Amino acid sequence: MASTSTLLMKTIFLVLIFVSFAISPATSTAPEECGSESANPCVNKAKALPLKIIAIVAILVASMIGVGAPLFSRNVPFLRPDGNIFTIVKCFASGIILGTGFMHVLPDSFEMLSSPCLEDNPWHKFPFSGFLAMLSGLITLVIDSMATSIYTSKNAVGIVPHGHGHGPGNDVTLPTKDGDSAQLLRYRVIAMVLELGIIVHSVVIGLSLGATSDTCAIKGLIAALCFHQMFEGMGLGGCILQAEYTNLKKFLMAFFFAITTPFGIALGIALSTIYRDNSPSALITVGLLNACSAGLLIYMALVDLLAAEFMGPKLQGSVKMQIKCFIAALLGCGGMSIIAKWA
Repeated sequence: MASTSTLLMKTIFLVLIFVSFAISPATSTAPEECGSESANPCVNKAKALPLKIIAIVAILVASMIGVGAPLFSRNVPFLRPDGNIFTIVKCFASGIILGTGFMHVLPDSFEMLSSPCLEDNPWHKFPFSGFLAMLSGLITLVIDSMATSIYTSKNAVGIVPHGHGHGPGNDVTLPTKDGDSAQLLRYRVIAMVLELGIIVHSVVIGLSLGATSDTCAIKGLIAALCFHQMFEGMGLGGCILQAEYTNLKKFLMAFFFAITTPFGIALGIALSTIYRDNSPSALITVGLLNACSAGLLIYMALVDLLAAEFMGPKLQGSVKMQIKCFIAALLGCGGMSIIAKWA
């Protein structure tokens, strides 16, 4: 079930990549400076390479700390998953994911697809970023809903008589497992889809860092991306913890998250001779991927994480906890908004 939804999401992103490369020749009339090296005095390939190596190590460590911290919270008494503090931390992490979608990924997509390096028609005539983000959110909703329905139907036991009354109202379908199992399913679907969206975004930002030779920009990005990946990892780690996967699956999901940005940087280094941030092909491809990733992250943060938490019995039974969790989510969004100034 989860693997099917993940495969479908990957297919969608791959289709977007092929489409973007297919339509990029339409941008052949872009200004000459687009796709050429910048005259910025900070551009120095020899000095940039050691900084990129430092970035790979630093971001890898920060990502591992961020995604690993929630997974070890069971060993800390006051951070037990059913405690109030853990709920507040989850809302903070959800705010980080929401802030990532709105303040990092979506603005980047708007900036790229409205670049002067792209032709006015069609890129400046239609808001592709907003359209694709909206479409991505709807597709995520469909996948989320269908995956849950398929799992529920496979684990149902048919029509079972209930009580001593008569009529069709007393015939109900009972699941083989209780409500906890259904909630566990939701957590697993959320963890899988959320990881996919975060991984796509992480590879893209790593690719951009690895391809640039601007030492001034790299120095600022290293610190900003370390905080970015650490906080984002906290949000994903909390979802992985709730999904109650086996230790091997937890390790694999944490591992893939931790290595995606370093992998993107390494890929950017390898492609630095042919990849240009401001080339039409790069702007279209990365812009489309960012728009799709933004829609996915915003949907997951608002619907599957924050709304599910705030509308759940725990917070509905305590206005005080709702206020605390709202403040935590606001702090998460605020933190990512501040980091957006540099990354």
